[in-house]
Amino acid sequence: MLKRLSCLLVLVLFFCITAAAQTASREDTATVNHLLEKSKSLFGEDPVKAIDVSREAQRLAAKLHFQKGEAVALKNIGIGYYYQQKYDMALNYWHQSLAIFRRMNDDVGISNLLNNISAVYKDRGDDVKALDFCLQALKLAEKTKDTTRIISSLVTAASIYHNTRDPKALDYLLKALPLSKAKGDQRTNSIVLSNLGEIYYDEQQDDKALPYYKEAIVADSSSAQVAFAYNGLGKIYLRKKAYDAALHNHQKALLLSEKVGDQSQQMRAWQGIANVQLQEGNYGSALTYLQRAEARAQELGTKVDLRDIYQNLSLAYSKTADYRNAYLYQSKYAGIKDTLYNTESLKKLGLLNFDFELSKKEDQIKLLTNEKKLGEVQVQKERQAKTAFAIGVVLLCLIAFIIFRGYRHKEKINKVLDRQRVQIHTLLNNILPAEVVKELQDYGHAKPRSYERVSVLFSDFRNFTMIAEKMTPEELVKELNICFVAFDNIIEKNKLEKIKTIGDAYMCAGGIPTADISHPFRIVQAAMEIQAYMKTFNQRRKDEGHEPLEMRIGIHVGPVVAGVVGKKKYAYDIWGNTVNIASRMESNGEPGKINISAATYELVKEKYVCTHRGKLYAKNVGEIDMYFVQQEIGVPDEKAVSETAEPLDDRIYVN
Repeated sequence: MLKRLSCLLVLVLFFCITAAAQTASREDTATVNHLLEKSKSLFGEDPVKAIDVSREAQRLAAKLHFQKGEAVALKNIGIGYYYQQKYDMALNYWHQSLAIFRRMNDDVGISNLLNNISAVYKDRGDDVKALDFCLQALKLAEKTKDTTRIISSLVTAASIYHNTRDPKALDYLLKALPLSKAKGDQRTNSIVLSNLGEIYYDEQQDDKALPYYKEAIVADSSSAQVAFAYNGLGKIYLRKKAYDAALHNHQKALLLSEKVGDQSQQMRAWQGIANVQLQEGNYGSALTYLQRAEARAQELGTKVDLRDIYQNLSLAYSKTADYRNAYLYQSKYAGIKDTLYNTESLKKLGLLNFDFELSKKEDQIKLLTNEKKLGEVQVQKERQAKTAFAIGVVLLCLIAFIIFRGYRHKEKINKVLDRQRVQIHTLLNNILPAEVVKELQDYGHAKPRSYERVSVLFSDFRNFTMIAEKMTPEELVKELNICFVAFDNIIEKNKLEKIKTIGDAYMCAGGIPTADISHPFRIVQAAMEIQAYMKTFNQRRKDEGHEPLEMRIGIHVGPVVAGVVGKKKYAYDIWGNTVNIASRMESNGEPGKINISAATYELVKEKYVCTHRGKLYAKNVGEIDMYFVQQEIGVPDEKAVSETAEPLDDRIYVN
């Protein structure tokens, strides 16, 4: 009897302890949710305090193994840093939150984080990354039918395409407008309306832009988005030369942005006031506001705003006869403009949108296939319910109907596939030479070919490793990208074929895949343009207090073998002793000069003034004469005359 009583007491105690633990757990998770709501209410007025409250929620959620609470807390910490324009910190916490949402398979949370990350990259001017994250967010939002995330993703995508003046920007916003109105969220509606106003303003359609800006202000009169709308009104009135109205609206935007702590709109208000001062001839005042805007844009890292500010600073300095600063800011404007929207980045944006649309079409095809299967099952059930005579009649009708519907479905699918085939063909032509693309399509592979005479150019930076050690990874990649994009444009202009880049080395060729006789002249011309570009580039680096990147270029003409390597990611490449000799020409050249072989010299000497500089001994080849290209014959070049190269006294031996 005592044993039974003791067992009963143990069970009672166990259930009491379990119930108490469950009650405590529910109370603790409720505390986490309460802290998260509190942090959310503090974002606008006190983001620092919002972060502290979110950290407290994150610690408690981690202790309780409350995954969703921890994920939302990390997201809120990131939002707090985003409100302070500390984008690196925001990205760090958002990526941590995204990882937890992915472990939970929470598509709504994943979509939310992807769109937030996209917004940061958009503000920084990295439109390729921004669009990639944005389209991922939009696909998940459409899958989960999350209207809020669909609207925010559509607005972000529109903003990215608007930066490149792509008409798809207007399409995305016009999709978002009815959704935001139906949702009834005034702040969201204000965002969509003000962005529509911005697009029509940039398209010079002020009569359409004006009502959208005004409607955005009415929709939500106190948020930072209204400051955006006031700045838009200011720009319209400035274009109408209504200077007092323009200044009044920009000052309204400034006051509101200072009140809500929105540094981006504060910066744009300074820009707007400066533009009014420029139009009225108050250049000193304009410079003051532009310098404030420049400092703020550099803090925020918003390249699109820096581009416009540099352009206006150049104009303001030129009006005050300060031509040195005018030239400096014109150079900065040209440099940042090239980094924002080059051919490669626009191509990548197109590819991302193509992949997104292709994915949606594939989903539609799957849906059509599933519908067809369901229809066939239904037809089978109906057959079983009929008599023998009725089955025969219905069967004939159903067969005719299925054949006709199958034909229509196949016709639709074939049209979709035909459009996709054209798009894929266009993409391949951007990666490989046209002849190689045709051969891959016809035979499934490209046969390597020998060419008797091909021009090969190698370039490299002197002491790049030592210079790179003094740079951050971001600076290193940025500087190389600026140079290589410029080289790509020069190579394309001179109808040459880019082969590859290896580290800081750049390689291109002429006379492939289509042979011609003028490629030696074009490759020398391209080399001269590259060196001319590097002079301007290095002047900018010197002005900024950086060490110049001195480039050597080597050229050789001779036989090569060319072909496609790889299976999944195709690459067009060339091989042979000509490539090795071109590399030797580069490595034995001098910074700022173009070192060519005797074979190249014999082909271009009638067009270019060249200076003999000695012999090079190359393994398996023997002695090779080398020449520096000075200038084009008949084109005066004082610098080329004054910097005539001295011939080498001794031979250069290389292994």
